[in-house]
Amino acid sequence: MTQIDVIIMGQAYKLACREGEEEALRQAVAYLDEKMCAIRDAGKVKGNDRIAVMAALGIAAEFLSTRSPDGPFSGLSLAEVKAQIAAMQTAIDGALAPQENLF
Repeated sequence: MTQIDVIIMGQAYKLACREGEEEALRQAVAYLDEKMCAIRDAGKVKGNDRIAVMAALGIAAEFLSTRSPDGPFSGLSLAEVKAQIAAMQTAIDGALAPQENLF
């Protein structure tokens, strides 16, 4: 595990993540900080806990809107779709590998 220091809405935090995932965590922190600061700066919500909940709800809504409403990938998250695509690519590579020797 690796620890990184970050700042979210002016507050310092020490977060842990797996080796190699530091940049992804920093991007997530930057995204969250942007959302929380926008809510705070709008002035309609007071209190850091309420701002955090409003930001979490907004991010959850964004995440849920990325799910496919119908078709073969309905109800799947983007990560699940990517995993299925990777599995398909592996199957295709396995099927085509014996044919490489023909040419």
